[in-house]
Amino acid sequence: MPRTSIDPSVPDLSGRRAVVTGASDGMGVVIATHLARAGADVILPVRNPRKGEAALAAIRAAVPSARVSTRELDLSSLDSVVALASGLVAEGEPIHILINNAGVMTPPDRQVTADGFELQFGTNHLGHVALVARLLPLLRAGRARVTSQISIAANSGAINWDDPNWERSYDGMKAYSQSKIAFGLFGLELDRRSRGKGWGITSNLAHPGVAPTNLLAARPELGRERDAAGRRLIRALSARGILLGSVETAGLPALRAATDATGQAFFGPSGPGHLGGAPAPQKLYSRLRSTDDAARVWNLSEEMAGVLFPKA
Repeated sequence: MPRTSIDPSVPDLSGRRAVVTGASDGMGVVIATHLARAGADVILPVRNPRKGEAALAAIRAAVPSARVSTRELDLSSLDSVVALASGLVAEGEPIHILINNAGVMTPPDRQVTADGFELQFGTNHLGHVALVARLLPLLRAGRARVTSQISIAANSGAINWDDPNWERSYDGMKAYSQSKIAFGLFGLELDRRSRGKGWGITSNLAHPGVAPTNLLAARPELGRERDAAGRRLIRALSARGILLGSVETAGLPALRAATDATGQAFFGPSGPGHLGGAPAPQKLYSRLRSTDDAARVWNLSEEMAGVLFPKA
């Protein structure tokens, strides 16, 4: 695709439909703004309608010609995923770009989704798996690029295969790492299966580095009454341009993966420690390299999320 003169970092996306989860604030708005500027019809599935309207206003202020709209989605509810997917399928428009960007991070105490899954595993991973499965006809019709937003946390920890819902013990950071490892393995397996079965979908991974996004902001509904101490440090370093990225740069690896990558690519920041800087290809984390683990995650996720991808 040719690059646009308006935004040379992104191809011309006129006539293409893009869906970006987690775009009601932060780097999601950055991603959606770039896509809109390149001419895409951008859909923001949001949990909070007020924040969704604010995101629309911000995007339209930056791109007056933007074709952008919201839909309702709560990734912690599989019924909500079904409702969104059913509505989009009824609209009948192919999806050309899907960026699975939404997530929650480290509730201090174990919480569960509407379906009884540990909140981070259920939201960050299973909700997105269900979304991809239920949008698959539209993704195939659009020969879509799917980008799974993971985290540098996927470079540590492990999948708790014996207790993926952390019912016997709970460690917020370990559960967060598990959700991102599982999601990364799923994203890679999606590309492998698409190639093997001729689905026409390209699947890539991205991570944002470290930036002062709202993942660690005060979230009373998660049991976090004030910003995490780490967020204050991240904000201070980011403001001074020390090591870390900004909200504006954090979304660029996912944008690059979604518009300028072949399958199974992995993009993140290029600076020291891959914490900040311009987007660049990354070495795949060791925890994401096992095809056996990827197939195991795929099967487990289908069972837990109540979806079945086609066998052919």
